[in-house]
Amino acid sequence: MLLKRLGLATLLSFAVVGCTTVPNTLAVNTTQKIIQYERSKSDLAVKALILNSGDKMVYAENGNVAGEPLLLIHGFGGNKDNFTRIARQLENYNLIIPDLLGFGDSSKPITADYRSEAQATRLHELLQAKGLASDIHVSGNSMGGAISVAYAAKYPKEVKSLWLIDSAGFWSVGVPKSLEGATLENNPLLINKTEDFYNMYDFVMSKPPYIPKSVKAVFAQERIANKALESEILAQILGDNVEERAKVIAEYNIPTLVVWGEKDKVIKPETVTLIKEIIPQSEVITMPEIGHVPMIEAVKQTANDYKAFREALKK
Repeated sequence: MLLKRLGLATLLSFAVVGCTTVPNTLAVNTTQKIIQYERSKSDLAVKALILNSGDKMVYAENGNVAGEPLLLIHGFGGNKDNFTRIARQLENYNLIIPDLLGFGDSSKPITADYRSEAQATRLHELLQAKGLASDIHVSGNSMGGAISVAYAAKYPKEVKSLWLIDSAGFWSVGVPKSLEGATLENNPLLINKTEDFYNMYDFVMSKPPYIPKSVKAVFAQERIANKALESEILAQILGDNVEERAKVIAEYNIPTLVVWGEKDKVIKPETVTLIKEIIPQSEVITMPEIGHVPMIEAVKQTANDYKAFREALKK
């Protein structure tokens, strides 16, 4: 009963929440059981690939290998489990959900290139190894959206559609007021102490789901341990504009769905206007009362909007 009661809430985490105490062994073990329970409900198995660089890329995949492949790319500070709950709403597709290099259970080399094109190249290597690179649907949230754009621009003939969820990388729009004074030393997206996690959780989501403190503490320690690398990655992200590359998506007329939470405090909702200008064929959906991570805050609506988009492609 504990897993059923807590499981649905736990995996909603953007991997950005914390507790005021260091988690004990019981909390860690319980959290791991909840994670496994949630993955099992979504028919997800965790696998790994050793890249040509020698780095390990961990990913989750569902059992629907007959479905059309859909690559789901998490955002900054996140991991593959950001999509675990929505995965069960997308069961008709063959889901590939990686931990990007630098996050989750994948390798975390401090000197690697973490910009969008480098990450896209690694993801292409993963899909090639699985024999899924030739006809792939690509989606990403936040940083994962910028990587999705880079992927489609680099392999436009292989991408069948694009799903951008509060995408990063369109930096000419500017930053929201909530981040105007942010620096790499003082940034709500980077965590220096456990109390920062509570603020982060409310900052990135307008409708944050409940997560027990004992579970928050486990995720908090992971983010704190990765803070130095995340600072480096964030610096690379902020200097990585994908607007020119997005023009390739328009050139190849790749079907694109753009989804944005109207209460996003991380990336300006006005970004959708710029994306529509660069990618005229894109369909735009804005979600009232939703923040930066719609696939966590509004699981069913986000999934249903995407499935409707995919159905329309068949007509």
